Amino acid sequence: MFSWKRLLYVLLIILVAGVSALAGAFAGGLAVFNAVSGRLQTPSTSAPVLAPPPSTPASVIQLQTTDIETTITQAVAQVGPAVVTVVGTIPGVMTFFGPTGDQTVSGSGVFVSPQGYLLTNNHVVEDAKEVSIILSDGTQQQATIVGSDLYADLAVLKIDGAPPAVATMGNSDVLRPGETVIAIGSPLGDFKNTVTVGVVSATGRAIDSGRGYLIEGMIQTDAAINQGNSGGPLVNLAGQVIGINTLVVRGGNTGAIAEGLGFAIPINAARAVAEQIMQKGYFARPYLGIRYQSITPGVARAYNLPVEWGVYITDVIPNSPAAQAGLQADDILTQIGDTALDENHSYLNTLFQYRPGDTVTLTFVHDRRQMQTQVTLGETTGS
Repeated sequence: MFSWKRLLYVLLIILVAGVSALAGAFAGGLAVFNAVSGRLQTPSTSAPVLAPPPSTPASVIQLQTTDIETTITQAVAQVGPAVVTVVGTIPGVMTFFGPTGDQTVSGSGVFVSPQGYLLTNNHVVEDAKEVSIILSDGTQQQATIVGSDLYADLAVLKIDGAPPAVATMGNSDVLRPGETVIAIGSPLGDFKNTVTVGVVSATGRAIDSGRGYLIEGMIQTDAAINQGNSGGPLVNLAGQVIGINTLVVRGGNTGAIAEGLGFAIPINAARAVAEQIMQKGYFARPYLGIRYQSITPGVARAYNLPVEWGVYITDVIPNSPAAQAGLQADDILTQIGDTALDENHSYLNTLFQYRPGDTVTLTFVHDRRQMQTQVTLGETTGS
């Protein structure tokens, strides 16, 4: 039987359920909206966000400059004004195609005397007809060549008037490997008073000059030395000159390329040469008076010579000490004093152990017989 009461009851239940569903949906949506709005407006504490640019002007950082003095800068400041660039003019020569133009060469030098004397390498000014120097402040002056020593590769120049500064000489005999040194000079002739720093790599090195003798007692350094640095000073941390930069070796006989192989003449040896040149105008070397060809084991085998080492005398200068001692062409000199000529003792280096005027015993081979004679050495300028 149909009942209105029951129908109204069902409709009431449906109405309440619908209203409850709509209210729940509305509340859920409102909650989600509030949650999303809160995240957009308030940064989360769990996830970092980029702060907005400040509205105030950016602060300015002020740097205060400070004068920083170090041992190296003090040494450079002490020696630098005494260092110069040396410029030489070598006259042109006549060739098959006509005369060549004059050639300009450059190197470095350092003042060693208040009287205007300065020290450089012989190869910097060798064959130059005119020499000028450029001071550290850019001023250019003429200079004269007082004298030079080919075998030590040293030359003394002089300017008129007093130099702007004079370098202090150190003691190269007390140098030790690992000691910091500073090279000052004008590489390539353009970069004047360039400063490079390194260490003493070794002392007592011997370098073949390519002219039949060794330059002995050299200081080896890894301070950068390039063409144009020749003649410039090698300086210790006390601001004292302990060497004269001379050459750099780029490679060996094997073809390998080397870096950091620079060499300098010890200042004690350079000073002895310079002082005599300033006094006499030349450096006196012992003189025997022979022309010769060096003998090695290969040469001895090729020419069936009776000795493996020595010098073959091709000519004896008339009235020379050798002529007075009885040496003749075709004799072979094998020993000077107590030193036999061999791979480590060349003729010139052995001869230069003596002084002009010394009397020494020479051992030589004449007609395949070993003989001895006494000789009093003469004097040569060594240039």
